Amino acid sequence: MSMKVVRKRFVVHEHHARNLHFDLRLEIDGVLKSWAVPKGPSMRAADKRLAIAVPDHSLSYIDYEGTISEGSYGAGEVRVWDDGKYETNGDPAKQYEAGKIVLTFFGLKLRGEFVLVRVYGKDDQWLLIKAHDHWTDPDWELKTILPPQQKQNKSRSRKTPAYHSISSLLSRLSSRHREA
Repeated sequence: MSMKVVRKRFVVHEHHARNLHFDLRLEIDGVLKSWAVPKGPSMRAADKRLAIAVPDHSLSYIDYEGTISEGSYGAGEVRVWDDGKYETNGDPAKQYEAGKIVLTFFGLKLRGEFVLVRVYGKDDQWLLIKAHDHWTDPDWELKTILPPQQKQNKSRSRKTPAYHSISSLLSRLSSRHREA
């Protein structure tokens, strides 16, 4: 008996909140089941990425991009990092309840088979793992689409290496000028 292939939508949001992370959202049972993936997904086979289950989001959130205002949950910049369709063999809601979703992504960045598996004894902790397939890329590196956020008040308290090199260059130039 073969299982019915189910095809649904997915999105990965790049989320510059207090800490940069990526939000994986799968359309399941009329909502977006959602996980925060601190290190982002990987296309390297067998990389295990922690995926923390977060509250479901409405389907209308699938193409959201913008800024969540300060003081709100998840405040910060949100952009669509990747989106497309995913497929599972059988009902993804039943797989979710069982704690293991085997899926194939058809996105621009995420392609091929992955598994999302719940960590034993931890309801909100899952692992996102890339399967060995022809989409695997051993040299793959995660690239963000937004520039990294600058941390406030840190650069003023300590001199950065770039500052040291510029100031030492200027002092060397001025001492050479005085010697000439």
